[in-house]
Amino acid sequence: MIDRYTLSKMGSIWTDEHKFSIMLKIEVLACEAMCKLGMIPKKSLESIRKNAKFDIEEIRRLEEKTKHDVVAFINNVGQSLGADARYLHLGLTSSDLLDTALSVQCVEASDILIADVKKLLNVLKIRAKQYKDTGCIARTHGVHAEPTTFGLKLAVWYDEAQRNLQRLEQAREMIRIGKLSGAVGTYANVDPSVEEHVCKELGLKPANIATQIIQRDVHCQFVTTLALIGCSLNKIATEIRLLQKTEVLEVEEPFFKGQIGSSAMPHKRNPVTCERISGLSRLLRSYAMAAFENIDLWDERDISHSSVERVILPDSATTLNYMLHKLIPIIEGLLVYPKNMVANLGKTRGLIYSQRVLLELMKKGLTREEAYTIIQQCAMQVWQDTSDFKEVLYRDRKVRRYLKPSEIDSCFDIKYYTRHRDAIFKKVGLK
Repeated sequence: MIDRYTLSKMGSIWTDEHKFSIMLKIEVLACEAMCKLGMIPKKSLESIRKNAKFDIEEIRRLEEKTKHDVVAFINNVGQSLGADARYLHLGLTSSDLLDTALSVQCVEASDILIADVKKLLNVLKIRAKQYKDTGCIARTHGVHAEPTTFGLKLAVWYDEAQRNLQRLEQAREMIRIGKLSGAVGTYANVDPSVEEHVCKELGLKPANIATQIIQRDVHCQFVTTLALIGCSLNKIATEIRLLQKTEVLEVEEPFFKGQIGSSAMPHKRNPVTCERISGLSRLLRSYAMAAFENIDLWDERDISHSSVERVILPDSATTLNYMLHKLIPIIEGLLVYPKNMVANLGKTRGLIYSQRVLLELMKKGLTREEAYTIIQQCAMQVWQDTSDFKEVLYRDRKVRRYLKPSEIDSCFDIKYYTRHRDAIFKKVGLK
């Protein structure tokens, strides 16, 4: 089941209430640092710590007049401080608050997403081990290729999810940056120690250098990482959709009692949740493109990135959180049909073993070109009529010149193709 509490936690990170609470904390922490520098009386600092508060409705009312959200916020907090309000926001600029608060939000969102990816990894690990020895056909270009196991398919997804976890952890570290260096980043009116104190208390690192803003390549990496993970989820969802096709039906996403597949056709069981995941991955990719566009700003900053980020950052994090919480129960409850996998292995009447026969002919001294021509001619007979590949090989004079019937038979052993699965699982970390 979807953990709705976790989903609501992601949503709460991006509320105005939470953003303003972080901004208020930044202002109080900045006052603490300035007090140590002798810029703010201790008595005033205590008053600020005790009395500083905000009212969202009042901020919104003030913003109607000021047309500036941070000014509205500062004015509203100042109303609770009386004369000590003059110590708020000393030497700071709006982006000192906004960018630093945004970094905190992105870190918090990352922590939720990291936990989600770890849950996905755990489910994939369990299912991969469960189906490690379950033979199925591998497909290239949508056409039957050679045998594999369904566990190996899941192991591929597991390995990619491990890389996505690393990427997400790297993106979290990259965006764990605060900035309180003033109007154009020169610390002209705010001592660097203020930034150091605030960032330390917030669990951030001071930016090495900034203009009026933290540079947007950082945020682009964050959004593109989420989009990349979304693409991986889409990859899994697409494979499930393909394997759920009626002609294939090797797996099926869970179908619950009372669920309706079609308003018109009562028999339908459609991969609707996987399709939803595929659709949302497109949205994430569009957000990544917008994040790329945000990197290029005029001079030390303009504000064209701000309106975009108010959409793409909360939406990217929330969307990926939702996608993960949809995919995890799908993998957990995935309906797997090994009998259909066995049936599909036989659909080409043995053609999937053609490379093994090719290699055996080459061992007898034929060149690759000679052997390939012989086997391809035999294979085309199977495509054109209802003969089994093995029977065609038995009858072919060129093949029989080099291979005995027992040698031909040995080429049709599925265990040959899956004999290294344990070694592959070990490489992936699935012991």
